[in-house]
Amino acid sequence: MADCCCIQCVRTQEIGIVETLGEFNRILGPGCACLVWPLQSIVGRLSLRLQQLDIMCETKTKDNVFVQVGVAVQYRVVSDKSYDAYYRLANPRGQIESYVFDVVRSTVPKMDLDDAFESKDTIAEAVLNQLKDVMDDYGYEIHECLVTDLSPDSKVKASMNEINASKRLKEAATHKAEADKVRLIKGAEADAEAKYLSGVGVARQRKAIAQGLQTSVEEFASEISGTTPKDVMDILLLTQYFDVLHTVGANSLILEHDPQVVGALQNQLRMSGAGSNKKR
Repeated sequence: MADCCCIQCVRTQEIGIVETLGEFNRILGPGCACLVWPLQSIVGRLSLRLQQLDIMCETKTKDNVFVQVGVAVQYRVVSDKSYDAYYRLANPRGQIESYVFDVVRSTVPKMDLDDAFESKDTIAEAVLNQLKDVMDDYGYEIHECLVTDLSPDSKVKASMNEINASKRLKEAATHKAEADKVRLIKGAEADAEAKYLSGVGVARQRKAIAQGLQTSVEEFASEISGTTPKDVMDILLLTQYFDVLHTVGANSLILEHDPQVVGALQNQLRMSGAGSNKKR
């Protein structure tokens, strides 16, 4: 049987494994190569591009909560160790998956659920350290390990959400109570200040009225000879009485009128003033 040349092409970022009659012959890089067919053939191709393996691993935490841990392993074949990568491992993805399961199931059970969420970087670092040395011997470089998901059971999620919601409601109620307290205190302080200012205003008003009456009496007595302060007070009292009647009538109220009321009021004021003078 005559041999013939066969041209084979290897794509960029790939290597080809050439065997001669079932025995390893050489490794082909990207480009064209001549093979002696049928004695020689490319029995396998390996990609040198970065690849990613997504793994989901179920385990439980220290507080006995089962979680699904998602790990993404980014790896590639080392071109200088392509012989080991092709011949020493029949299933490299399965090998990587086994090591990831081993690391995750030995690391997460040492943590509580909350600590596991906070320690995703720690889990990823543990997986990376474990895989890096092991897979390097087989011609694979582990570029990065990422914990992409950490998901407990849906009932556990619902419970965690309820706990968080209750905590938020408690904080909101506390803040609302504090706000109500401040509002009541400020309202009481404002009311007390308003009453104080109102009292000051009434006192000043009465003082001004008294001073005005005193001035009116003195001016009236000085300008009209023969009048006494009593006469002036009678006139002022009568004037005030008529003003009251006018105000009451403007409000459509019926009030019994008796001119003797003015005299009785004068007598009461006179007796009150005399009693005050006796006490002094």
